Amino acid sequence: MASTSTANASNGNDDTISQPVVFMTETQYPLPSQKFMIPTSWRRYQLSQLINKALSLEKPVPFDFLVRGELLHTTLSEWCKENGVGEEETLEIEYIESVMPPQKMSDFPHEDWVSAISCQVPGYFLTASYDGQIRAFDYSKYLCASVTAHAAPITSLCVLLPEESTNVMDTTTDSTNTSYTIATASQDLTAQLTQLTLGTPPSLSTSKVLATLHLHTSTVSSVSADASSKHLLTASWDGLIGLWDTFVPSEDEVPEPTLNERDRKKRRKLDSENDKQRPRKKAPLKVLKSHTGRVSKAIFAPTPLERTTNTKSGKAYSCGFDSTVRVWDLDHGVCEHTIVKAFLNMTVIPQTPTSILALSTDRTMSLYDVRSPTSTFGSLSSSAVATFVHPATPSCVVASEVNAHQLVSGAYDGVVRVWDVRSTKGAISSFKSWEGKKKIMSMDWKKGVVGVGGEGGLEVWRVGEERA
Repeated sequence: MASTSTANASNGNDDTISQPVVFMTETQYPLPSQKFMIPTSWRRYQLSQLINKALSLEKPVPFDFLVRGELLHTTLSEWCKENGVGEEETLEIEYIESVMPPQKMSDFPHEDWVSAISCQVPGYFLTASYDGQIRAFDYSKYLCASVTAHAAPITSLCVLLPEESTNVMDTTTDSTNTSYTIATASQDLTAQLTQLTLGTPPSLSTSKVLATLHLHTSTVSSVSADASSKHLLTASWDGLIGLWDTFVPSEDEVPEPTLNERDRKKRRKLDSENDKQRPRKKAPLKVLKSHTGRVSKAIFAPTPLERTTNTKSGKAYSCGFDSTVRVWDLDHGVCEHTIVKAFLNMTVIPQTPTSILALSTDRTMSLYDVRSPTSTFGSLSSSAVATFVHPATPSCVVASEVNAHQLVSGAYDGVVRVWDVRSTKGAISSFKSWEGKKKIMSMDWKKGVVGVGGEGGLEVWRVGEERA
């Protein structure tokens, strides 16, 4: 049976009314099961002091407190009055480690909008822009590489893991140089694989287009890789999703268009001269057809696909302008489930592969568990496990790789918001990117560093204390 402890108010007021409280946590700092009598004049700071004192922590740890899914920003008395909780009712309060206020680290001006940002390459930030360029900056803001990848705005970018990338050609023998394979999607109706070698010194950086992906007849809106970097998904405004491997073939997988005899002879001569240098043309492994409008994004569930295409565990999620999120069985290339709402963008929570976050035009961010019949087969937005309301239309979202409860979202009002999925009534922190009202178009989050890309270029912020 839980014991009861009485906490002393720090203001020394003996007449302070007390509220019975039971504390819970999923952190590494659990308290023994017991009931506390807490002065209702206390706020977050006094509660955090109590937890630290009860645990006898040598180094103080700041905590925040969740009461019925809401962060406590007032006194207990004010919260109880607002929510109609009586003095005799025992409150269950969950404490979580506080998120330190976001701190701006640096900015990287661009001449055009930044549509994609990656923080996945150690020591570098990679961006893709509306000017068709891929750029790599080191942490000192030095432009280490600038590559013209597409003839139209780039819409999406992802980095393949070096140790898993396949058939990387002409890798330098200089041990100070590292090659990465970059997948990009563009409004020029193509996606492609580019080998980017980041050299030391930066003047040794080089690039080479390895392969072009041929399927779509309209803007390719996104490209994403699975955890093994062996497979890609492309999404397009033509309503199709392409499933690809990342192997660079020795010969084209897509035939050339029919030519007359004169053009054929000329093409053969050019091809024989440039065959070793030109990128290969790849065909998709599968084409996923179910969306009835533009597909804005397609991502893998966090279960790596094997090299073979007959895997039985491949799942993927997509969202589009046909107002649906769809769940795909990649083994059979079919849509398993559909969630109906007007969706713009999405991500998956890495620690729980069946939990997806989807952004909507109604200024909400919804959390779905695709195992739930009410969320996978239902057609109502209320089937979401949780819904977060944005003051402005959200544009992008990234979940933490190490904390299953934290995520950051960007919006068209230029504000980045930090969320805890256990607190649906408001962001736990926020910050403004750039001066003026400039849209956020892309974000990435790695080891406590958030890259924010959009109309104002690239900004880098310290958010949280990631330990990955």
